[in-house]
Amino acid sequence: MDSITNMDIMIAQTIQLAIAPVFVLVAIGNIIGTLSSRLGRVVDRWRELKREFNTTTGDEHDEIVRELRLIDQRMDTIGNALRLLVLTALSIGATIVVLFIDEFAHIGLQPIAAGTFIVGVALLMWALVLFLRETQIAREALRIPDNYLERDRKL
Repeated sequence: MDSITNMDIMIAQTIQLAIAPVFVLVAIGNIIGTLSSRLGRVVDRWRELKREFNTTTGDEHDEIVRELRLIDQRMDTIGNALRLLVLTALSIGATIVVLFIDEFAHIGLQPIAAGTFIVGVALLMWALVLFLRETQIAREALRIPDNYLERDRKL
């Protein structure tokens, strides 16, 4: 059992160093899953409104068009967030690869690893801002009209 080599120690240290980026990848996967679910619900709502589009007129039709516009915004925002998350995952994956290459080749790639990690975190933050924006658009689409709330009545 005393056959632990310097190579074994280097591999263990590199794996320890790569743990943080791996946790970021797991978080990105979870966010991608959440956004994909939201996109699925948006697409389902779009299909429902598409059926109603040609069968409505007047104020009812205008309400459908307003919601369709919000759904279009949501789909764009989710799509952009998903693209950023994939770029984030690629950047974080590159960080892990660079860490391992540097550990074995000893060619001074730490600044590159730091750069790819910083880029990944920046992309993640941008994607989260888009996620926040999408939830705001969703709230706007789900706003209950005042006539349904009957605010003039005491309940």
